Amino acid sequence: MYGDLKILSGTSNEPLANAICDHLGCQLTSVLCSTFSDGECRVEIGESVRGKDVFVIQSTSAPVNDNFMQLCLLLDALKRASAGRITAVIPYYGYARQDRKASPRAPISAKMTADFLSTAGANRVVTVDLHAGQIQGFFNCPVDNLFASRVLLQPLYDLRENVVVISPDAGGVERARAYAKLIEAPLAIIDKRRDCPNQASATHVIGDVKGKIAVLVDDMIDTAGTITAAAKVLQDAGASEVYACASHGVLSGPAIERINNSVFKKVIVTDTISVPEKAASCPKLQVVSIASLLAKTIHNIHIGSSVSVLF
Repeated sequence: MYGDLKILSGTSNEPLANAICDHLGCQLTSVLCSTFSDGECRVEIGESVRGKDVFVIQSTSAPVNDNFMQLCLLLDALKRASAGRITAVIPYYGYARQDRKASPRAPISAKMTADFLSTAGANRVVTVDLHAGQIQGFFNCPVDNLFASRVLLQPLYDLRENVVVISPDAGGVERARAYAKLIEAPLAIIDKRRDCPNQASATHVIGDVKGKIAVLVDDMIDTAGTITAAAKVLQDAGASEVYACASHGVLSGPAIERINNSVFKKVIVTDTISVPEKAASCPKLQVVSIASLLAKTIHNIHIGSSVSVLF
């Protein structure tokens, strides 16, 4: 049995960390996170963690390298301060899209970052909707990959009588099938051809969407090129309304402009990534919180209860 529960947070998503603490009825442990004058990360734990059960909440979102280094330094500081157990809670796991060699001399970045986190001191990892499930095998410690589907679908439950769930590509069919099962809806697929990174052209729909409310589901929305093109295809195929659900709102580059100019009725994302200021004013974007799911997971891990019941 480990010691008392301690929750720490880096600077990547402090509002989410505070929301998790509110659910758990505790306070964030004091941590100094800043930079030295030369730009190097500075981290210092503000109170004793010796023998404690410590959870570090830090998404490795933009600025990815700064947030990742900050997480590694927090883990190392906890290890050197004799924490009893260290769990890295990474709501959004950066570099996850580089999970295999896409070309002869390319790195497998998702594996390298997993090695860094293990070496830094993580005894366990909690994350949400990994881009590729096999990344769990890149770690030599337990990994709990949570699913945001129930949280994301909550705003759409009243519409479920006339909904069809859409996978934006063949690779996302398993995820879309899980969503469709939750609301007992049929499934359709977009036939997509990718020409180069961050660019894709959707061609046609496999399945019946005419007169139905189409809900596109994906693990993340980055530049929003893929998902807005898919939405237009669905509208052209006869869908009455088009929604999107994605666990991670990366929303880089022209994403917000594309969403605003799209045919979407609503785009729903979680707060695994702190929403940029420009995105907060987007009328088509709705952010739902993953805090309660992460709080329950942390509680169950801390008391030694099952986490799989939350899946």
